[in-house]
Parts: sequence; C-alpha cells; structure tokens
Amino acid sequence: MLMLEERKQIVAYGKLLKSSGLTNGTSGNLSILNKEKGLIAISPSGICYDLVKPEDVVIINRNGKVIDGYCKPSSELDLHASIYKTKSGAGSIVHTHSMYCTVFASLNIPLRAVHYLIANTGSDNVPVAGYEPYGSKELAAKVSGLMAKNQAVLMANHGMICSGGSIEEAINIAQTCEWVAELQWRCLCIGKPDVLSSEQINIVLEKFKSYGQNDADDTGPKGYSA
Repeated sequence: MLMLEERKQIVAYGKLLKSSGLTNGTSGNLSILNKEKGLIAISPSGICYDLVKPEDVVIINRNGKVIDGYCKPSSELDLHASIYKTKSGAGSIVHTHSMYCTVFASLNIPLRAVHYLIANTGSDNVPVAGYEPYGSKELAAKVSGLMAKNQAVLMANHGMICSGGSIEEAINIAQTCEWVAELQWRCLCIGKPDVLSSEQINIVLEKFKSYGQNDADDTGPKGYSA
C-alpha cells in the first residue's frame, strides 16, 4: 500500500483530534507530505475519525490529483495542496473546528499574545483569513497567502488551520491555538487582557530553540510541548 506509514499516522492522529476535543463528527481534516515522493496522504471526506482505516486515507499529488485510494479525499484538498506549495517547511497540515478558535474566527478577531505560549505558533498572533466557502479555490488562495508567513491561521466563520514540520508538531500547534483562544476568551469575559509585545514574544521564540531534549546542533523548529 502506497505511503502506509503516513496513512497509519493519519488514522492515529485523526482519532487524537476527536478524543482531545479539537474536532467532532467528521469535521476538520489532516494531511502529511512525503517530500521524497512529492505525495500527500490526506484524510477521507465524511468518514468519522473513529472509523477511518489506513486504506481509507487518500494519496494525492501537490496539485490535488488523486494518485491512490478508493475514497473521496477531504473537501479541503485544494487548501492543503496550496499550503504545501507556498510553505516550504510544511510537512503536515491540521484543520479543526475547535470551539474557541472558531469563536474568534467567527468574530474576525485574531488570537493575540495573551500568553507567551502563542510563540509555539512561531509568531505573536494568529491572523484571520477572510471568509470564503469551504472547499473553494478562493479559500485556498486566501489561507495559503497568510500561511506563507504563519504556522497557524483562523478562517473566518469556519475554523483554524496550522502546519508543522511533522504531524506531531502540527497537532501541538493546533492544541496551543485552542488553549490560547480559550484563555483569550476567558480574559475578555473579565476585562481587557494585557497583550505581550512582539519584542517580548521574540525573546520567547529564542528561548524555545533550546527548550526540552533537543540536540544542541539541531536547527529545526522547536517549541513548547506540555
């Protein structure tokens, strides 16, 4: 079976998306890019994550053409393919309809640096891409344009999408976005949150480079993981 390991990861992390509350039912989608093959494993359309099997996962090329698989791929295949084209470091993409991120996406309010952990997204904010119908090329164009300089983007009246060098990193960023979104919402319920400056977040970004068990000579992306 073509890209069996990536297919297994899509199944496993799809279940994690649901069990962690980042999505529900069949909403959202996720993909993994195999850079050597130039092919993408993407979740199938309309199948509950608990029921997806490796053979249900679809393999597409960078242009969104189905290469292998009998299921219909996610309706957002153009979105995923466009991001991989514009973001060279992307190895995996996760899209969710997580509650708090979707609340701010529906208010057209970016996520701010109400906590230093937003630096896990590689920036001091998560911007909002203007509304376009789901599965449309217009949505793919708007989001991929913002993702060229960001690892996470809110999609107006829709949800959140993020990328990482690996699916583990992408899931971690998705979890960070939802946590920051909930914190921001709770702060706004009481008053006006004290937002950290870009300079303060840049210090955190620098500290993240040596966080955890990373090798001293590892220059890849690093961030906080609880």
